[in-house]
Amino acid sequence: MSLDSPSIVLRDQKHVHLATEDVDTGAQLVVGFTSPLDADEALRIRKKIDRHIMPLMCVLYWIQFMDKTTLSYASILGIQQATNLTTNEYNWLGTVFYLSYLVLEFPQNLALQRFPVGKWMSINIFVWAVALTCHAACKNFTGLLVVRLLLGACEGSITAGFLIVSSMFYTRTEQTLRVGYWFLMNGTAQVVTAFIAFGVFQINTKGFEPWQWLMIITGAMTMILAISFWFLFPDSPTNAWFLTPDERAKAVQRIKENQTGVENKHFKMEQLIEALTDPKTWLFALFSALNNVPNSLTNQQALIIASFGFSIVQTALLSCVPGILEILTILTGVRLAARRPNSRAYVGAMYFVPSWFGILLVNLLPWSNQAGLLVGQFLAETSVPGFVLSLSWLNNVTAGHTKRVVTNAIMLSAYCIGNAAGPLMWKEQYKPRNHVPWAVIGACYVACPALLLVIRAVLARENRIRDAEPVDTSEEYVIERTTEDGKRIEVKIDKEFLDLTDRQNRDFRYVL
Repeated sequence: MSLDSPSIVLRDQKHVHLATEDVDTGAQLVVGFTSPLDADEALRIRKKIDRHIMPLMCVLYWIQFMDKTTLSYASILGIQQATNLTTNEYNWLGTVFYLSYLVLEFPQNLALQRFPVGKWMSINIFVWAVALTCHAACKNFTGLLVVRLLLGACEGSITAGFLIVSSMFYTRTEQTLRVGYWFLMNGTAQVVTAFIAFGVFQINTKGFEPWQWLMIITGAMTMILAISFWFLFPDSPTNAWFLTPDERAKAVQRIKENQTGVENKHFKMEQLIEALTDPKTWLFALFSALNNVPNSLTNQQALIIASFGFSIVQTALLSCVPGILEILTILTGVRLAARRPNSRAYVGAMYFVPSWFGILLVNLLPWSNQAGLLVGQFLAETSVPGFVLSLSWLNNVTAGHTKRVVTNAIMLSAYCIGNAAGPLMWKEQYKPRNHVPWAVIGACYVACPALLLVIRAVLARENRIRDAEPVDTSEEYVIERTTEDGKRIEVKIDKEFLDLTDRQNRDFRYVL
């Protein structure tokens, strides 16, 4: 086996001496940990981790999606009239959010590697809470443009940060479920925000409109969460406040099977180059971009439902339905993928089928068929599990902390490109049937499941190549460690904690 890091020096045929900065941060905790971790103890630690981080992750993902979609609900509460927005300007507010997200996504990922993950996310949450509250003071397109740019810049830290944290604390199968659990909070946010919008519509305050109350209420909720995150959310299992020193070592040992370690704070140029030259990086990125062009339905949803002839109150309440469907589809999708080994691509592709039927209904039914159009609209938004599974899948098949940071940044940048392009296709001349946007969405939903199957084929082929290679057990890896009495000794490090990439570690196998 070969290692590209220049600070690794071969001492003899069996020993490779490593500098401390080359190995994973978890390596120091598990040095000398030779006995297998008891299954009951591993389960106890996993449940303790769940109790302390999953509630915070779920609430934050709910809040961030709610904040992002306040624009959609504000559209039926009078923001366009109050700020004199044209249709084109309203669509641009959806686009600039993701343009800002895109520009700062790579810097955000570098910051997540360099600084404590929990603290960095907390700072971003605080800034976007302020920006969201400032929506209420905006009087025109320019003001809204500035605060939407700030929202996008800050949100770039959240999904990337959650992917890193999920890989630090959970095994690969557990990640599939946990990513699904926090992502389905997007659906919860749609339901809760719909009821908040319904509530603020009843508020009649002179000089302060319902859409402004929506921004103030959601901004205050976000501010409270930012403070909670700073004090309660851990940065890593190596220093999690709720784990004892012994439990921290066991938490790291528990994820040894991932062969991805915990984290490494040193940016490695060779891992950046590998990420940029790895075909699967760009296959996942293409999937991400195409899958998120239809995500423009998020901001258009309330307007589309209202165009079917429903009142403001009815539209607000009906907007709960896509949220409920998202919860159900993600929950069933991730559970099915976790239960059936190597089925991620198949499960993800399967959930695009109802969306095909929904798109056909919206485009082919007569405009007078209000119920049928509504059903078609809802069915068109059932493909979310494909993207959720792709997020955890990319995390599962990428090793090397710098490489994982870079691939996450590329994946989420592609997500931004799709989301930024999507709103621009909803033009005034296409209303009310919007056949052109729906045709684009249909094309994306045909390409996406095909890409999932291509990714699976590529990874399966690589696994077969590795299975045919001889097993190399000739090398051992060591770092120097100072004992309590001041002696410097060499201790063995497991390959799983060497911060190797999935290409460097030929024992690594890709989950499918």
